[in-house]
Amino acid sequence: MQQNPPDLRPDLARATIPDERRAGQPTIGMVSLGCPKALVDSERILTRLRAEGYAISPDYGGADAVIVNTCGFLDSAKAESLEAIGEALQENGRVIVTGCLGAEPEYITGAHPKVLAVTGPHQYESVLDAVHGVVPPSPDPFIDLLPVSGVSLTPRHYSYLKISEGCNHKCKFCIIPDMRGKLVSRPAHAVIREAEKLVEAGVKELLVISQDTSAYGVDRKFAEERGHRAHITDLARDLGGLGAWVRLHYVYPYPHVRELIPLMAEGLVLPYLDIPFQHAHPDTLKRMARPAAAAKTLDEIAAWRSVCPDITLRSTFIVGYPGETEAEFQTLLDWLGEAQLDRVGCFQYENVKGARANDLPDHVVDEVKQDRFDRFMQKAQAISEAKLAAKVGCKLEVIVDAVDEDGATCRTKADAPEIDGNLFIDEGFEVLKPGDIVTVTVDEAGEYDLWGRL
Repeated sequence: MQQNPPDLRPDLARATIPDERRAGQPTIGMVSLGCPKALVDSERILTRLRAEGYAISPDYGGADAVIVNTCGFLDSAKAESLEAIGEALQENGRVIVTGCLGAEPEYITGAHPKVLAVTGPHQYESVLDAVHGVVPPSPDPFIDLLPVSGVSLTPRHYSYLKISEGCNHKCKFCIIPDMRGKLVSRPAHAVIREAEKLVEAGVKELLVISQDTSAYGVDRKFAEERGHRAHITDLARDLGGLGAWVRLHYVYPYPHVRELIPLMAEGLVLPYLDIPFQHAHPDTLKRMARPAAAAKTLDEIAAWRSVCPDITLRSTFIVGYPGETEAEFQTLLDWLGEAQLDRVGCFQYENVKGARANDLPDHVVDEVKQDRFDRFMQKAQAISEAKLAAKVGCKLEVIVDAVDEDGATCRTKADAPEIDGNLFIDEGFEVLKPGDIVTVTVDEAGEYDLWGRL
C-alpha cells in the first residue's frame, strides 16, 4: 500500500486545510491511507463536513474525533491500516473507521474494539451519520459555508478526478470488486462540471482515476446526457478542452484504447497511459484470470507509438504469483525488454483474505519472490535510465510542484505525482511558484529523475 506522503496527510501536515476554528466549533481530523481513489473519498467526506459547520484539524490534538480512511487491498495494507487506527486511538481516542478495510468490520473491531464506528468504502452518508453521533454538528449559518472548490488534500495545482467506482473484472488476486462492487460510472456531465470547477479554482492538472478507466460508461451503455457522452474517448476529449493537463490512470488495454492515442498526439490529453499489465506469460495471466494476449499487447504498444511517438507508458507487475515458474518469469523479463516501458512498478505476490488466488497450488517461496523482484527492478531501472539519458539536451514542458531554498521540484508530462520521477531545477528557480508550467532544458539524467535549467 502506498500511504499518502507526509506533506499531503492532514493528520501530519496542514496541506491546504485551513486551521481556523471559531469558539465552540466541532472539529474532525482525517487520516487518509491508500490509493488516490481513497484520497478523493477523503476529500468528499471533509467537504461535506465543512459544509455542515465542522472545522478540519491538521493534527490529532485539535480534533474532537478522527476519521481513518483505510486500505484493505493487501494483507500488508491491512496491517498498516490497523497500525494507523491504533495510533489514532492512542493519540486521540475517538476514532471512526471507513474505507476498503471497513468492508471487514469484525477484522477491525477484533483488533481495536474501542473504535466508535466502522463503515465501508464510499459510504459517505454512513460516515457522516457516525460523525454526527460522536461529535454533533453546531453550524453557524453566518460563517459556515460550503467551500467553492471543496476541501483538497493535494496541492492546489493538481487534483484527482474520480470518474467511476467498482470493477467488473474478476482477477483472482484482487478483492476490489468484493469491497467496492461492480462498475458504476458517474454521468459524464457531472464529471465535466466538477472538472470545470477545479480548473476555475486554479487546478492545472487533472488526474483521471477509477478502478477501470477504459471501461468508463459501459454500465450506462455510453449514454449521452446534457451534451456529454459517457465514453472514455468522448470524456477525454471533453476534458482536454478545459485547458488543463489531463492524465489518464488505470487504463486497461481494451481495443478501443487506441482511439485515445490520436487525442494525445493532438495535445488534448497528456501522452501518458497507466496500464496494469500485471504479467506477460499467457499461463500466468490465465491463472490470474486476466486476458492472456501479451504478444498482441506488444503489437498494440508499437501501434500506439507509431501514432504518438512521445507517449509514456507506465505499468505495474506481480512477480512470484502462485505457479510462476522460472521460465514464465523469464518470459516477463524478455517481454519487458521488448516493450521498453517508461515507468514500471513491481509487487511481490502476497495472499489477500478472500482472494481466489490464495487457493492456487504451487505458491512461490519468499526467497524466490525477492530474487525475481530484484532482477525485474534491475532491468526496469536500466530501461528507465537509458530512456532518461536520451532526454538530455531536450526542451521539455514541466509543471512546478514545490519550491524551497534549494530549488524547484517539477514534473514532466511523463511523470505523475508521487509515483513517477521528478525534474529538479537548482538555478534561477526563485521566480517559480507551485503550479507554474515552464519550459526547461534537460542537463542531467539519473535512474528515475532529471535535472534541468530554465
